[in-house]
Amino acid sequence: MNIAFFLTPKNNVAYLSMGDSMRQGLEKLRRHGYTALPVIYEGGQYAGYISEGDFLRSIFNIGTIDMRDLEDITIDESVHKEDFSVRITASMDDLLGAILDHNFVPVVDDRGMFMGIVTRRAVMKYFADKRK
Repeated sequence: MNIAFFLTPKNNVAYLSMGDSMRQGLEKLRRHGYTALPVIYEGGQYAGYISEGDFLRSIFNIGTIDMRDLEDITIDESVHKEDFSVRITASMDDLLGAILDHNFVPVVDDRGMFMGIVTRRAVMKYFADKRK
């Protein structure tokens, strides 16, 4: 099976860009109800991800919960640079290995350009439906 079957394309994914403010990130998390968001560089390459816990740690370090103050601070230093992305041509074994440890797996092309995500929910739903 091709992992593109599970892909939620970039235009349907909530994500952040390097340089976005902490306020923008918090608002996007709240609006979409996610616990983590992928982050991309200005050129479109996958940069990493940022989670609720990362925002919380940053707020504690900054010492304020005033959203106006968080507008002036970027997410850049809070982004996890851990690269667990898979290429669109990856095998299902590669995808399953990555999805076990994360709620979503970023999918990139051969140039590292962010194409979208595969969610753990989509993979689990596929296998649950197969059992019926």
